[in-house]
Amino acid sequence: MENMKLTVAERCQLTEHICEFTLAPANGAKLPSFTAGAHITVETPSGAMRRYSLINDGTDPEFYKIAVKREIDGRGGSKSMHDDAHEGTEMQIESPENSFELADAKEYLLIAGGIGVTPIYAMSQQLLRQDKPFHVIYCTRSEADTAFMDELKSTLGDRLTLHHDSGDPELAYDFWDHFEEPKDMKVYCCGPQPLLEEIEAISGHWPEGRVIFEDFKPVEVVRADDKPFEVKLEKSGVTVQVPENRSILEAVRERGLATISSCESGTCGTCKTQLISGEVEHRDMVLMDEEKDNYVMICVSRAKEGNLVLDL
Repeated sequence: MENMKLTVAERCQLTEHICEFTLAPANGAKLPSFTAGAHITVETPSGAMRRYSLINDGTDPEFYKIAVKREIDGRGGSKSMHDDAHEGTEMQIESPENSFELADAKEYLLIAGGIGVTPIYAMSQQLLRQDKPFHVIYCTRSEADTAFMDELKSTLGDRLTLHHDSGDPELAYDFWDHFEEPKDMKVYCCGPQPLLEEIEAISGHWPEGRVIFEDFKPVEVVRADDKPFEVKLEKSGVTVQVPENRSILEAVRERGLATISSCESGTCGTCKTQLISGEVEHRDMVLMDEEKDNYVMICVSRAKEGNLVLDL
């Protein structure tokens, strides 16, 4: 996977909590192309690695455009982007990947909730260029929280359904009419976990592969009942305190120690670290059962009981 150094060429506040960043090569170098649904992994100014969907046309891009929501209860990546990524800031990114790519279909239904609109926006514009039949349902709390509202209204017209629920579950959009009878179409859905769970529940009778989900949080990094623990780094001779609201990777990074990571969600295997001693609560989606006694993914997994000793 190619790493690139890009510069924040422009930033634009889309809503109170969502900021758009245009990232461009300082020397005008050619960027890898991509298709709608793709994302890039960005090393934020704090050092945290985060994945963000690409919004712009990826046919022959001169820049990459992303939108980032400040997560009030997040782990610092979005806060760092909002507070520290200014015009002129250099950022290290990984080349685009796409695990949410549009497949051929007779018709498409695109469902977005909140900041989940970013890949859906790109998909809608690609389908528009290709003159394919589709409809977008975009759910947010209010007009003020709706990124790209004007752009979507002007480009999609009656292909767009906007719904605002004011944060009241009683006012949530009713999707049942769209899923009561299986249709010969592809459905793409991106948004918060409750939305994904609802669509998954009401589409269970559809043929497999018709409804596709995008979720950048496939595992829980931090849980409400997590406890603090210590990690001894054997090679470094350092003992690191891991608070209940931080991963091992974040705690090690905050001590100023070099780490290697990519997804920071337990899915890629980059941060695989040898375990010398201790009992681990494994939360990744990478390690085979036979590896779990000897390795740990430090971006998501924690001590199950007591403390850990790692080969770092």
